[in-house]
Amino acid sequence: MSANSHKSLDEVHSSVNTSSKGGFRKLLAFIGPAYMISVGYMDPGNWATDIEGGSKYGYSLIWVLVMSNLIALLLQSHCIRLGVVSGRDLAQASKDHYSKFINYFLYVLAEIAIAACDLAEVVGMAIGIHLLFPSISILGGVCITVLDSFVLLFLLNAGIRKLEAFIISLVAIIGVSFFIQLIIAKPDIVEISKGLIPGFTNENALYIAIGIIGATVMPHNLYLHSSLVQTRQFERTPVEIKKAIRFNIIDSAVALNLALFVNAAILIIAATTFFNTGVEVTEIQDAHKMMAPMLGSTLAPLLFAIALIAAGQSSTVTGTLAGQIIMEGYLNLRLQPWIRRLLTRLIAIVPAFLTIYFLGEEKTGDLLVLSQVILSLQLGFAIIPLIHFVSNKKRMGEFTIPMWQKIASWISVSVIVFLNCQMLFNKVKEWLQDSEYAILIGAIVVPFMILCLGILLYITFEPLFKKHKHTVSSQFHGDVPKIKFETPKAYSSIAITVDFSSSDSKAINKALQLGGKNAHYVLIHVLESTNAVMYGEDTNDFERNEDSENLLAYKNQLIEQGYFCEFHLGFGRPKTVIPDLVKDCDLLVMGTHGHTTFKDLLFGTTVESVRHKIDIPLVLV
Repeated sequence: MSANSHKSLDEVHSSVNTSSKGGFRKLLAFIGPAYMISVGYMDPGNWATDIEGGSKYGYSLIWVLVMSNLIALLLQSHCIRLGVVSGRDLAQASKDHYSKFINYFLYVLAEIAIAACDLAEVVGMAIGIHLLFPSISILGGVCITVLDSFVLLFLLNAGIRKLEAFIISLVAIIGVSFFIQLIIAKPDIVEISKGLIPGFTNENALYIAIGIIGATVMPHNLYLHSSLVQTRQFERTPVEIKKAIRFNIIDSAVALNLALFVNAAILIIAATTFFNTGVEVTEIQDAHKMMAPMLGSTLAPLLFAIALIAAGQSSTVTGTLAGQIIMEGYLNLRLQPWIRRLLTRLIAIVPAFLTIYFLGEEKTGDLLVLSQVILSLQLGFAIIPLIHFVSNKKRMGEFTIPMWQKIASWISVSVIVFLNCQMLFNKVKEWLQDSEYAILIGAIVVPFMILCLGILLYITFEPLFKKHKHTVSSQFHGDVPKIKFETPKAYSSIAITVDFSSSDSKAINKALQLGGKNAHYVLIHVLESTNAVMYGEDTNDFERNEDSENLLAYKNQLIEQGYFCEFHLGFGRPKTVIPDLVKDCDLLVMGTHGHTTFKDLLFGTTVESVRHKIDIPLVLV
């Protein structure tokens, strides 16, 4: 498909119908996406930074959590607005807007962020498994996490609402676990309130604060949320779009504040248990061991381990979805879900396995904190394009963000970038002064930092000096491409599959060459949405109407050129619908979109299924 034709998370796109509901039931229909986002705000990476921050600096970094949560609420509302109004996720919008080089660079950074995030999930789940089952080492737990790769596939096949229910249940387990642990810990409310006053005690506190920000405002969540809001189907009228934005923001406010509670609870428990007793803890497993003797309860460490596994499992599901969105959006490349899941997991497992194997299990805490710092460093490259997109009147129309949100957004990203730059400067300075590989570090790290800074400045100021030639269509398929007519050769009665991408011209022209002016042409497009699968020809939604109009546009172009043409709109799975639609034809022409045998293995193929079910010749273009 073309860059403008495919839908974000196509298998669940517009799969939840909200049109027939009203009042509170309508709000409930929109509840779900933000909880899938919120799990990324309470993953094992958060635990590591919160535990280290609480044990080393007491309650003094609570303000960082609150600030991060406010920034997260603002940015996630932008993602909601982008997805609901434009019908594009953040990766797709970036691909539409920037040059190939910039997009490839942003894609690589986004994949690094996802790998860093999944690294935290792998290590966190491995630690949780080890804590519950001491006979299983952390290294063994890392290997076991491969098995959870298939949980996502099962849940996604069951439908987006089933997946959301699964995630919400895990979030509930985490929330209840920490609520009980807070009661057991009995923290000092007065001291907690003092932690709301901003400030850093030293440079290391800044490093931990950066990790907290990276663990809270996660780059992949920006891509994910802009896609998940598109799973809701509603009328594309200004009134209904406003309602969709409002309901999704309510969903975000509740879910993200729950995430704030969990993060604050972890930091407060660490501060109460360890900082107040003069014990410095940097490893999750050490925190677990010391909870029982210091809190006087065996229940707290048990709940701690259960919540850790729940956090890791829920976060890894959403991380995989984000990886799929980024790959499809930036590269227009769609892998089969099991391939994408295993690829993401293996990228995370390798560094985790090597670190634990060579440096020991005691380094898992450092690994978790480092993963969150990496996430924070990538934030600017995701946030800045997002702000530009939702501030663009040509793209957003009347739904452009108000001025106060623009100001707040730019202040937020400025704070994040400034803190990141300060931390990087301190770290690189430390490496150059103390490392025996100072020359090598200077030759590799410094040029890369300069390149990143240059790209960051470019995407920041690019709208000021560049006018883009196009705006993004909010339609499912964008503008119908013009057919480039060629001199046809004689043939007979021909069916042609179309998907409203630029490749349609090749398929149609091939059919015209084979059939000439005397042939009868049948244009075929299959609607694959959940509604189409469930209701068949009774489906009556925006996508059906749009596809019918696109088919009519193609038909009229052919008739204007003197060809006899009709069209059929199918409903359901192409591999079963297409054979039924071509029974009265004597030739079928299909576009392959350049897939090789190897690519078909990775991406799957409709062609392979269709050719075994038809009795007429098949021409692939």
